[in-house]
Amino acid sequence: MNEDLRIHSWPCSYYLDTNKQWVSGRLSLTPVAIKFTADKTGELLVNFHLSSISEIKKESSNIIFSSLTILEKNTKHWFSSLQPSRNVVFNILEHFWREQLLSSQGGGAEAAAAALQSTKGKELTGLLAGSQKRLEDTAKVLHYQGEQFDNIMKGLNKIEGDMDVADRLLTELESPSWWPFSSKLWKAPLEAKPKETATVSDSKNQEGIIIRIPVIITHRTDSNVKPGKLTLFASGLEISDCNSQVIHRFESKEVDDIRVHTPYEISVRQRFIGKPDTSYKLLSARMPEAIPILEMQFSKKIQFLEDALGFAGATKSPQVDLGTSIWQAATGLLGGVVQPGSPAKEGMDNDQVQLQKHEKVSQEEAKELKQILKKLKGLALETEAELERQDEALDSITTSVDRATLNIDKQNRRMKKLT
Repeated sequence: MNEDLRIHSWPCSYYLDTNKQWVSGRLSLTPVAIKFTADKTGELLVNFHLSSISEIKKESSNIIFSSLTILEKNTKHWFSSLQPSRNVVFNILEHFWREQLLSSQGGGAEAAAAALQSTKGKELTGLLAGSQKRLEDTAKVLHYQGEQFDNIMKGLNKIEGDMDVADRLLTELESPSWWPFSSKLWKAPLEAKPKETATVSDSKNQEGIIIRIPVIITHRTDSNVKPGKLTLFASGLEISDCNSQVIHRFESKEVDDIRVHTPYEISVRQRFIGKPDTSYKLLSARMPEAIPILEMQFSKKIQFLEDALGFAGATKSPQVDLGTSIWQAATGLLGGVVQPGSPAKEGMDNDQVQLQKHEKVSQEEAKELKQILKKLKGLALETEAELERQDEALDSITTSVDRATLNIDKQNRRMKKLT
């Protein structure tokens, strides 16, 4: 993630202890740090890492003025006159601070230094692990989609059964009153009814959760902000509060558009005619985990705004270069693991020899890469088999729908003749 990306900023005042006065400016939040810039001078007065924060509190300065205090390494920073409100800023800052502490990458400068010293094996493992996670999420969506197809087929089979019943009833009505076998036509449908109701009750399946992340929810106005949770299902998404009480649930067909403002902030909207739209803005430190799933589920409804596109362009290009260089070097690196005793080429400088030594993949990393590749292969094969099964199911559904449509038209014509 780009550490200079500004997630949010608010106009406020900062108490400058050296001059014993309040300075107006803007408080900014980045994925890993908090900054304050003075309006008049443009000087950066505050800049510290989220992991160095010990406490965030709501306090009052001079008894009456509401303020927000941040305790950072025995230094207390005072912020006041926060807009749109102190509660909004507090909820957002506390959310990102808490997620930074819970994150495995939230170890401050030490974690950043360790990340810079990561080996090529770790980079390869990270790339493959990300691909595995993405493929697992796709498999979950495909699995639920397959269950939906199965339920559709059961519904179509029930429709065909109901049409058979209707055909028998219409035949009874069309037959003369003196027909001696009319009573037998009423018995067959009565025996099939319990089985049909049992089929309907058995088709109800519990829906699985793809991902659930903590979010800051904004509804209608920027001052109406509260913490909650975002849950993604294969059939839609659900917004709930901290007590797991559902605030709103969007089915896939109800979502009209999803706007990605930044990698950490999105808005979901459902349009209505004659009344206000239902719209929620969601901000989360873990939103980058959910956006790829939303992009896959709502590919035609999701829109990346300028800030999100700029960030994506800034992050994708080095990742592509990194991935290309890694994969180009992967064969040579793994070959070095298999044959660690191979001599260096003649004429190679000492610096190049040292660089090659640092870029080698260890035996443990090679084993981990092999295991991940096996899992990826298995997931890919299962996904391919499921897609083929769903293609066949779609063909069957199309045929059944056409047959049901013809039967319904036929029965409608017969009923019109009777009326």
